[in-house]
Amino acid sequence: MAQRGVQLDRETFSCSICLDLLKDPVTTPCGHSYCMNCIKSHWDGEDGKYSYSCPQCRKKFTLRPVLLKNTMLVDLVEELKKTGLQAAPADHCYARAEDVACDVCTGRKLKAIKSCLQCLASYCEKHLQFHYKSETFKKHKLVEPSKKLQVTVCSRHDEVMKIFCRTDQQLICYLCLMDEHRGHNTVSAAAERAERERELEGSRLNIQQRIQDREKDVKLLQQQAEAINLSADEAVEDSEKIFTELIRLLEKRSSDVKQQVRSQQEREVSRVRELQEKLEQEITELKRKDAELKKFSHTEDHNQFLHNYPSLAPLSQSASSIQIRPLRGFEDVTAAVSELRDKLQHVLREKRTTVSLTGTEVDVLLPQPEPKTRAGFLQYSRGITLDPNTAHTYLLLSEGNRKATVMYQHQSYSSHPDRFTDSWQVLSRERLTGRCYWEVEMREGGRVSVAVAYKNISRAGGSDECVFGRNDKSWALYCNNNSYTFWSNNVQTPVSGPGSSRVGVYLDHSAGILSFYSVSETMTLLHRVQTTFTQPLYAGLWVYSLLETAQLCKLK
Repeated sequence: MAQRGVQLDRETFSCSICLDLLKDPVTTPCGHSYCMNCIKSHWDGEDGKYSYSCPQCRKKFTLRPVLLKNTMLVDLVEELKKTGLQAAPADHCYARAEDVACDVCTGRKLKAIKSCLQCLASYCEKHLQFHYKSETFKKHKLVEPSKKLQVTVCSRHDEVMKIFCRTDQQLICYLCLMDEHRGHNTVSAAAERAERERELEGSRLNIQQRIQDREKDVKLLQQQAEAINLSADEAVEDSEKIFTELIRLLEKRSSDVKQQVRSQQEREVSRVRELQEKLEQEITELKRKDAELKKFSHTEDHNQFLHNYPSLAPLSQSASSIQIRPLRGFEDVTAAVSELRDKLQHVLREKRTTVSLTGTEVDVLLPQPEPKTRAGFLQYSRGITLDPNTAHTYLLLSEGNRKATVMYQHQSYSSHPDRFTDSWQVLSRERLTGRCYWEVEMREGGRVSVAVAYKNISRAGGSDECVFGRNDKSWALYCNNNSYTFWSNNVQTPVSGPGSSRVGVYLDHSAGILSFYSVSETMTLLHRVQTTFTQPLYAGLWVYSLLETAQLCKLK
């Protein structure tokens, strides 16, 4: 304890500039003591910048004070030296290049342990003691050591910038507030920071939520990948069994055809050979008869020739003449098998296309940013037409099935299960996936719903299950006299925005983004939906009034 008391005495009589025991101690008018050479060197370094200041309390003197030796301190320091306690700071206490150095230390500087935002200076442990002991300095704001304290000082007025100008979005000092920032929207730097911290916390919460959402998406994708692999393995196994059965069936059919052809061949050849034998027997008999007649014709005696002539056996009836058809062989069999092959190839090609179209598609790409200009949207424009098989019978489709008009009488549409029977609605012929953009033109102040829907939305009856936006299979922007309401899952959301006779629709199916825009000279976002689409979508129109029209625009 005695040693600790001596140590405190030694610190009390140390120069706050060199941190050593006072040499030729002098006292400034503010009451702080320094080595004469230390304070002189300090003021020489200030080069008389309009005033001189105390290194500890920063009190400024207009004139350079006259320094007189403090004889009492000289005696006390000499007494203290007799204790022999003059230990130097450890090497690790000195500031290195990467450290913040104490602004008060002279010579080899010590590391600062705190920076003061009011003093705009950094202090080592020794020189920081005044901020702990003095009631005035206790009010100062101490922070971790920083080399950038000067960024808080106004370069124009050399004052600490404690005010934030929201008009110009910059820190200013109180003199700036009285000058070029007069009348601006200003708050304290602390208040602005609190506001920014709230925004920062909101951003962090948003990021954390997105992280959670992405982690869920990753998990879903992993599950989907596992499901795809399982389904693909099952499909391959089943298809191998089916094709094996098909190959066996074809081999069986080939064997049957071969057997039928050989049986037919045997029957036909047997019939031909039987006829051939009969004809050969007839030829033999005819040759014998011809020889007999030839011999009889050589009889020289006329009486004997005439006497024997009646006794000649008459010529036997000849077999029916043989009709030899042009040989066709088994071309019919070949043609039938070729036809079977062609049909099988056609079926296989058609089924292959169907399998390709209905195969699972997994989009693992991150969402692309939404375009900012109409030109950017137009690169995703789609040529969309309306499907007559879905149109309500009061809707007349024209302009190449792009325009729908509500008429007074039914149109001559054939019966179809896809047709809307109650609401004056119609869906597009084209299904929409990926990134798409289209625009709908209507009468100024008209009443039209611009919608998208799954194909399995209900079509018959007057329930909400059939109406765009009133169920979980459709999303609709209701345009009524230049005002808007968004409908989804039978929940309506008021939408504000400039009225326009043209509405643009942007869809990023894989990202689950659906946006509606008011299109005029500029594009104004009316409403954006962020969800998950589980099926391909179809563009929809719901026209509310008689003779009202809505048209899918041709986009260049």
